[in-house]
Amino acid sequence: MESNYKEYALFMKALGDETRLKIFHMLSGGELCACKILEEFHITQPTLSYHMKTLCESGLVNGRRDGIWTKYSINEKALEALKMLFNDIDVKTAGYFDCSTEC
Repeated sequence: MESNYKEYALFMKALGDETRLKIFHMLSGGELCACKILEEFHITQPTLSYHMKTLCESGLVNGRRDGIWTKYSINEKALEALKMLFNDIDVKTAGYFDCSTEC
C-alpha cells in the first residue's frame, strides 16, 4: 500500500476538532443539508460554514448546492483511504525495532 501521509494528516487535522468529528459521524448516516447539521449545534451559520469548509478542503466531505442550502456527504474514497491506514497499523510486540539486542 502506497502511503500518503500528507493526505492522512489533512484528514486527521480536519477530524481533530470535536464539532467536525461529530459532523463527520452524523454524515455517516447519509447526505445532510447544512440546516439539519446546524440544528444539532449551538453555533452560528458562519461557524458551521467554517467547519464545513475545513472538512471539504481536507477531502473527507463533499458539498453540493441545492437551492439556498448546501448538502454534504462523506467522500467514500477518502474514508476508505483513512480506514486502510488504520487497518494497516498493527502493534508489534517484538522484532521490528527490537532494541534489547542492539542498545
